[in-house]
Parts: sequence; structure tokens; C-alpha cells
Amino acid sequence: MGLKQKLHTLKEKYKGKKVAPAFNALHTFLYSPNDTTHGGTHIKGADDLKRTMNTVIMALLPCLVFGIFNAGYQHHLALGEIQSVTNGFLSSEFWNWMNFTTGAWKVIPLVLVSYGVGLGVEFLFAVIKGHEVEEGYLVTGMLVPLIVPIDIPLWMLTIAVIFGVVIGKEVFGGTGMNILNPALTIRAFLFFAYPTWMSGDKVWVMGAQERANEIASGLSVDSISGETILGNLAQNKAMGYDTMDMFFGFIPGSVGETSTMLILLGGLFLVYTKIGSWRIMLSAVLGALSMGLIFNGVVDAHWVAEGSKFYGLMSTEFWHHLIIGGLAFGIVYMATDPVTASQTNRGKWIYGFLIGFISILIRVFNPAYPEGVMLAILLMNVFAPTIDHYVVQGNIKRRMKRLKVKNA
Repeated sequence: MGLKQKLHTLKEKYKGKKVAPAFNALHTFLYSPNDTTHGGTHIKGADDLKRTMNTVIMALLPCLVFGIFNAGYQHHLALGEIQSVTNGFLSSEFWNWMNFTTGAWKVIPLVLVSYGVGLGVEFLFAVIKGHEVEEGYLVTGMLVPLIVPIDIPLWMLTIAVIFGVVIGKEVFGGTGMNILNPALTIRAFLFFAYPTWMSGDKVWVMGAQERANEIASGLSVDSISGETILGNLAQNKAMGYDTMDMFFGFIPGSVGETSTMLILLGGLFLVYTKIGSWRIMLSAVLGALSMGLIFNGVVDAHWVAEGSKFYGLMSTEFWHHLIIGGLAFGIVYMATDPVTASQTNRGKWIYGFLIGFISILIRVFNPAYPEGVMLAILLMNVFAPTIDHYVVQGNIKRRMKRLKVKNA
């Protein structure tokens, strides 16, 4: 008896019982459902929620693989065991098995905990509430390990995932009903509950936090610097990295957020498959560039002389904001979440523009945490229904006005 038949047998055996959703989820995840419609008029399409989620995961896989290599690369580079890249994106100093195995040792457990805990909570709620297991967490489970520091303790991630799935989604009714992006809800919980593990210069390079603890206890004198570009700029320091290194992603940062090139390719793939909204992506980029240009235009020479705490990020070239930090990743994979984003075409332009605009605003005026895309997206998640409401009301008023003119 094959696996498909065994799952189908278990599905029939426990049909109508509490654990039925669990067997149904395994069966429909691995195979197409056995039940199909036979009569009446139906709209037939090859796409469904499961395939949509799998398509987004495919767009995320290059970022995951790159993040694994980069985690190992940053670790060995900080220890002086390898040289920095010299041949661009195809550099042999980066793409080697030593970097991959070192990075996989830290990244794979993050993925396993994210999926194991998150899907466990999903299955539990499905059994308790008696509904089918929803596929919404398939993408969230992949996003979470890509937006956290490499050295985040697994027990912290476990607590955050439970919080994010329960409070960020299930209390609203499950997939399709949540008002906040679940992955960003998880990251926000980590940031506010464990801020020292989510910011600073000792969390972005594998082993940097351990070495810092050893130094504090007098056990070691060697330090690993893991400060990010945003951290340097917030302290009015030079970026310290070449523009192409920032674009390719050979920099410290969250696991999957460093390579703007791969994020751009993933965004194009989502637009091509009509899953990601190009309106939101483009308007968010325009919003970020606009805010960056405004700051570049108001930088005062007096601030430079006085060493203002805002000067470093204010004077950053406006387009550099797109290739540093998590802005690009947030715009492509988070802001375009079809559940929490605006639904109207005009609303998408407004929603995306404000995300980019507010992201740079927070990034510049919050030196303690020089990154704003997470907070900007969560804020606009809350206001997305309001934006759509006024867009729809505006359309109604314009049509009523045209109707009155026509009947006059």
C-alpha cells in the first residue's frame, strides 16, 4: 500500500473525528484532493491557496540559500579565516562548502523551529475548532527565519512564533482574516520582548554574541565585530562596504535580507506570476526615494560640523537606502501580502508609497534602532482598510456626480 493510499485510509478512518483535519492537511498537502465537483457551473483554474503559497516559497528559496552561505562567510571572515570576496557574485571565497556547512548549522534549525512550532499551533487550532488546516503558515514559516538575526536563541523564536500565530492570526479567525502580517508580528514581538537580541552590533554575525559574553566575563580578548551598515550610519560612521557588495549581499544582517539582487529577482518572479502587486512594490520604492531625497535636500552644513546624531543617515545617498537594511525584503515579500495590504488599485499606490516614505522617516529619526520597514508595514496594515474605504467612497461619489450630470 502506497503512502497516498495509507493517508486516504487514515483520512476515512478518522472522518468526523477531532483529528480529521490533521490527516486531511497531510493528504491535500502531498496530493491533489480526491473530491471534485461534477455538476453545475464552476470557475476552473489551476491555482489555489496551496499553489500560491508554494510559489512564494520558491521566490524565497534563493534568499534562504544565499543567507546560509552568507552566515558562514561573515563568520569566517570575522575570524580572519578567509579573504573578502574579489570576483563579484560568483566569487569562490563566498560559494564554498565551508561557508555553507557553517551557515546551515545555524540557519536550518531556525527553519525547523519556525515550521515545527508554527504548524503545530495551526494543527492544534484546527483540531480544537474543527476546521481544515490552512496553508497560510507555509509562507510565514519561511519568512520568519529570514528576518531574524543569525544567533537568535531557538527558545526565543519558539515563544515568538507561538505569539505570532495565536495573537497575530488565529484570534482574528485564521488565514485570510488577520489584519497584521504574521511574520512581522513575530519579529515585532522579538524586538520589543528581547531588544538586545534584535539590535546592536553583536547579533548579526554568527558567534559575535558568544565572543562578546566571553570578553565581558574575562575569558577572551578577541572580539568579532558584527555591526551593520545602518548601525554605522546611525553613529555617523562610514558605511564600510562597497556598493556592489551591498547590492549582492556580502554584508552582515538578517539571514535573508542582505542580497538586494536576489530580492529583486524574487520580486520580478512574484510580479510575473501575478502573486505580488507591482503597484505596491513600485510605489513603496518611490516613497522611500522621495523621503531620502527630502533628507538629502535639508542636510545642513551646521549639523555636519556639530556631528548631529541624525546626520549619518540623513546624508546617505537617497538610493542607497534601497540596498541596505531590510527595506527591499520588506517591500517585496511583506508589503505585498494580499491579506493585509490594500485591495483597491488606487489604495495600493497610497499604501505602498506611505510604507516606503515612513520606513525612511523611522530609519533616520530612530538611531537606537535604525530600521523602519517593519514598523511602517505594520502601521499601514492597520490603515489599509481605511485607505480602501475612502478610495471606494471616492469612486462612488464620482459616479454619483456623473449620474446626476447625465440625468440633468
